[in-house]
Amino acid sequence: MSGPSRFFKSSRALFQAASKASASAKKVTPKAAGSATPKRATGILKLVPVSSALSNFLGGAPEASRTEVVKKVWEHIKLHNLQNPANKREINCDDKLKTIFDGKDKVGFLEIAKLLSCHFEKAN
Repeated sequence: MSGPSRFFKSSRALFQAASKASASAKKVTPKAAGSATPKRATGILKLVPVSSALSNFLGGAPEASRTEVVKKVWEHIKLHNLQNPANKREINCDDKLKTIFDGKDKVGFLEIAKLLSCHFEKAN
């Protein structure tokens, strides 16, 4: 019974031809180095002017993105071990954090974004 083996042999050849064709179609030519346009930061990634208190907290930066500010605040909290060990959702503010958190002694971690929003200039 040479019929089935002949059938599989010819179908293998068809599959190989099809896979070679699809592989050559998938090849992408590299773009020229100068043709890519850089993406503009928008939304929470956009650099906006910040208040003087927040600028002092950030080390004198006149503008920052919201994500960058939250990241710096959390770095400060972790570095100085300000998270309440009994309730991890509560932050014990030191003098530096009190300047940007309206003088509060304790802040919930969900309040951080709300308390920081007044330090960013509104977009026109």
